[in-house]
Amino acid sequence: MREDKNNRPSQKVQWQKKAWFWPAIYAGSALILIGMLFSYNALVSKEEQAPIPELAQVKPNPIVETNAKTESLMYPFKEAKLKEIQVIQDFYDMGADEKARENALMVFNQSFSTSSGLSISMDAKEFEVLAAMSGEVVDVKLDALTGNTVMLKHPNGMETHYSSLKDIQVKKGEKITQGQQLGIATENEWNPTAGIHMHFEVLEDGKYINPRKILAF
Repeated sequence: MREDKNNRPSQKVQWQKKAWFWPAIYAGSALILIGMLFSYNALVSKEEQAPIPELAQVKPNPIVETNAKTESLMYPFKEAKLKEIQVIQDFYDMGADEKARENALMVFNQSFSTSSGLSISMDAKEFEVLAAMSGEVVDVKLDALTGNTVMLKHPNGMETHYSSLKDIQVKKGEKITQGQQLGIATENEWNPTAGIHMHFEVLEDGKYINPRKILAF
């Protein structure tokens, strides 16, 4: 009995000897492989068919202009008229010679005051007064005695003041461009000896400076 049991072929060997056993194994393996291929192709196809965002929805990176134009102070009148301009009163500079300091004194009611800018005339004729630099009108002062004044603040921190004007064409808070007309030079009661003129002042860091340091008159 024991010898018969040991000599009986195992169940595993008997299955492997069946004619259909190995073909079935191969067919099953092929089906699994085909299934994997179909799944992969479906996944790739889905990724390829994913919608492309519209260009209108794509937000471009902001462009920063690195070579923005920097303005330089220009004459407060048409440069073509430069040869017709006379500086009738200069900026009072303690370091200047006696004649220059005397020319920078203004007289009103027999009292003297020093000039904080340049009094500019054009053969005693009226002329257009222009913005020396782009900026914002921070104040417009109307005063018949000292002459109407337009005050501008510029992006570089400087200020320019234009006095003894009439027919003022700008208002407080207005943004203006370099060369834009502000008004017309005229005369005033406070400085009658100057006749028709425009008083031009430049401030840097809140302090009056001589415009001649920037502009050649």
